[in-house]
Amino acid sequence: MVYNQGMTIAKNILADCPLLSGFPPEALDELAAIGRIRAFNANEQIYEQGAMNTTLCVIAEGVVRISSINAEGREATLIMFSAGAWFGDAVFSPGVPRVYGATAHEPVKLVELPGEEFRALMGRYPQSYPVALDMVSRRLWAAMSIIEDDALRNIPTRIGRRLLFLAQIQGTGEAGKDPVTLWITREHMANMMGMTRQGVHKWIKAFEAEGLVELGYGRMTLTNPAALQAFLGRADLG
Repeated sequence: MVYNQGMTIAKNILADCPLLSGFPPEALDELAAIGRIRAFNANEQIYEQGAMNTTLCVIAEGVVRISSINAEGREATLIMFSAGAWFGDAVFSPGVPRVYGATAHEPVKLVELPGEEFRALMGRYPQSYPVALDMVSRRLWAAMSIIEDDALRNIPTRIGRRLLFLAQIQGTGEAGKDPVTLWITREHMANMMGMTRQGVHKWIKAFEAEGLVELGYGRMTLTNPAALQAFLGRADLG
């Protein structure tokens, strides 16, 4: 594990995070001063499920896997975050244990912000609250939509909407027209959704045939998330 205290690097990383876009430049300087850059190897644990550590983490490079482990030790992947995204929402609820664990899915570099200092800084810069509340609310709304999908929608629509969720969770929550690359395999999608790889593969290939998804080694690219969203809204995928 490597530590780096480069404030300029940290500030650049933090400035690209949507959650922190409500902080003025001088506040980003303060955030960079309290943050530390940490590097993790692939499959190295960042923090474990149930830990009381309440740091907020912003990803500079790589992909982080958020997961839960049952009593038998089986890991279920819940979400994957890549560069620019944040994780560790427990920072907003001091004293509450981590609900899920975080692991470096591949080599990762991130900025870690200590919870107490981060919350104090938000108190000094109250203009940060509306943006942070909006970002957290969007994330909650997206999570609730997954619950709805699992209960009401057919399998291909669930898969397509999960791809959109993964794309949207990395940014502001809007399905735009610009390509979004997801560093995730069909195996991880299947694990995440409690499905077989074959079942996921069938419909990913169908989306690829429509020009909505491009497949690469260890990744999928949504060529136009807004077009995928429109396709799911009008197509009969039963």
